[in-house]
Amino acid sequence: KPIIGHGFSVLYLIAQRLVKKSNDDGYLVGSRGSVGSSFIATMTGITEVNPLPPHWRCPHCQYSKFITDGSYGCGYDLPDKVCPVCGTSLIKDGHDIPFAVFLGFDGDKVPDIDLNFSGAYQPVAHKYTEILFGKDNVYRAGSIQTVADKTAFGYVKKFYEEKGVKKHISYIDKMAHGCMGVKSTTGQHPAGIMVVPRNMDVHFFTPIQHPANDMNCGTITTHFDYHSISSRLVKLDILGHDDPTVIKMLEDLTHRDPKTIPFDDEATMSIFNSTTALGVTPEELGATSGTFGIPEFRTPFTRQMIDDTQPDVFSDLVRISGFSHGTDVWLGNAQDLIRNGQCTIKNAISARDDIMMYLIHNGIDPLLSFKTMEKVRKGKGIAEDVVEILRKGGIPEWFIESCQKIKYLFPRAHATAYVMMAYRIAYCKVHYPLAYYAAYFSIRAAEFDANVVARGKDYVGQQIKELEAMGKEKKLDAKQNATLIVLQLAWEMYLRGYSCERVDLYRSGADKFIIDGNALLPPIAALAGMGQKAAQGIVEARKDGSFTSIEDLRRRSGISKTNIEILRSHGCLDGMSESDQIALFS
Repeated sequence: KPIIGHGFSVLYLIAQRLVKKSNDDGYLVGSRGSVGSSFIATMTGITEVNPLPPHWRCPHCQYSKFITDGSYGCGYDLPDKVCPVCGTSLIKDGHDIPFAVFLGFDGDKVPDIDLNFSGAYQPVAHKYTEILFGKDNVYRAGSIQTVADKTAFGYVKKFYEEKGVKKHISYIDKMAHGCMGVKSTTGQHPAGIMVVPRNMDVHFFTPIQHPANDMNCGTITTHFDYHSISSRLVKLDILGHDDPTVIKMLEDLTHRDPKTIPFDDEATMSIFNSTTALGVTPEELGATSGTFGIPEFRTPFTRQMIDDTQPDVFSDLVRISGFSHGTDVWLGNAQDLIRNGQCTIKNAISARDDIMMYLIHNGIDPLLSFKTMEKVRKGKGIAEDVVEILRKGGIPEWFIESCQKIKYLFPRAHATAYVMMAYRIAYCKVHYPLAYYAAYFSIRAAEFDANVVARGKDYVGQQIKELEAMGKEKKLDAKQNATLIVLQLAWEMYLRGYSCERVDLYRSGADKFIIDGNALLPPIAALAGMGQKAAQGIVEARKDGSFTSIEDLRRRSGISKTNIEILRSHGCLDGMSESDQIALFS
C-alpha cells in the first residue's frame, strides 16, 4: 500500500527488470543499502535477502513456522527439520529486518535501490536502460570536479610568481581559499543513470553535454551536477562489483549453480574460526582462521574481529560485517563489551536494525524504537527523556551507553547481501579449491606476479617473511599490502597440495587462470609489466599457428621489445630463434 500510494512502484519495477535481465544472462546481482528490508523487493526478485523473521517453510505444501522472539539471528541458523504435514525437507530463511529501515515508519521515504552488478556486466546493464526507457530518456549522471585546496594554492602562487610580485604565504593562502570549489572540469558518476519521464524533455531539467566536453566520447551526461537535480529525476545506481564476477567464474569452472549453495554448511562455517577444513594447521598458515581472500573477512582488522567473536552461525558473520562497516561501533565499543563479558556477539549492536528489533523484543513501543534507531544510526545518540523511558522498560545500561558512542551504523540488509555473496565464495574455497584460487587470482589479484608465485612454495614463503619484516619497521604501502595478500593466498594454495606452473606461450590464457590437473596455469598478463592488451595480442596471433621465431612473434602479435624481454626472462621463449634467417638456412 505505501509503495503504490507514494508512487514508488515504478522504481521497484525498473529494478526488477534490470535484475531479471542480469540473472537471465547468468550473472547474480547483489543489493546494497536497505532494499533487503522490503519483502516486496524479495518477492519480485530485486534482492535475495528475505526480511521476514527466521522461519521454516515447506516448498511442497506451504506449511510454515516463524520464530518471532529473537532467539535465532536468522533462518540459516535454524536446525534442519522436515515438514510435519508432508515430510518434505523444510527451507530455512528470514533475517528479521524491519521494513521501516527502508521506507520509514509510514512508508513515505523515497526508496534508494542500489544494485551491485558484475563489473563485466555493468556496461550491458547500462545499455539495457536505453532499451527500457528509450535512448532519449536515459543519461549518465554528470558530476562537477572542483579546485581542491592544494591545487588552488598552486594556482595562486604561480600567478604571483609569473607577475613577479612577492606575496606572503598567508596572503596566498587567503586568496587560494577564494578559488577553492571553483569548477575545474566535468565528469560522470561511475554508476548513476538519470531517467527522464517519457512525456518530458531532458532540457526541462538540465542542459546535456559530453564529459569534460570531449566531443569524441560516446557518453552524454547531465550538465548540472546530479546532486542538484536528484530529487527531480529518478536516479538509478547500477554499480560494478567484483563479487558477482567471481561467482560467475566459479559457476563456469565448477558447473554448480550458486543459488544451490547451502548457507548452513558446517565445513564452510568452520573456516571462520579454524583452518581444519582447509587441511592445514594455524602454525603453517600463520593465521587462526581460513578467511584469506574471502570478501568482507580478509583484512587483518576483520580477522582480528573473528578471533575476538568466534562466529559459529551465519547471523554472526552478518554482525561482523556490520561491525566492520560502522563508525565507533566496534573499537572502543562492542569489542570492549564482548571482551568484558557484558554482552555477546549475539546481542551487541552491529547494524541499525539491531536497535529497533532489540527494543521491540524487550517491549518498547515500535514507533519509539524506530525513532531511537534513526537518531543513533546518524550519530545523534539518545535524548535524556528517552533514556529514562528505556531504563524503565528494563533496557540494560551497557546497551544505552553503546548507543551514545555510535557515529554511523550499517543497514543489516546490506551486510546480509554482502555476506551471502562472501559465503558462496567461501563454500567454493572449501569444496572447489582450485576453481576458487583460479577465480580469485583472475579477478581480484592485480598484484599477482607469475615470476614470484611460479617459483614454488619455499620462494613464496621467503617473500612473505621479507614483506612482514618490512611491515614491522614501517607501514607497507598499498602496492606492498596487495602483494602480501596475493602471496598469503598462494602460500595457502601450496600448503593445500596445489601448485602454480610457469606461464606457457601457447597454453596460457590472456587474463584468466586455467586449471591444469592439480595446478594452476597463470595467464600471460600475470607476468609483471605485461599489459592485458599485449597478452591478448599474443593469444590472437597464436591462433594462426606456431611462432617461427621471436621476430615472428613480435611482428604477428604487435608486442613491444619490453614485452619480449619479460617473456624471455620468464623462460617462455626458450628454444626459440631470434629471427627467421636461421630457419631459412638450417
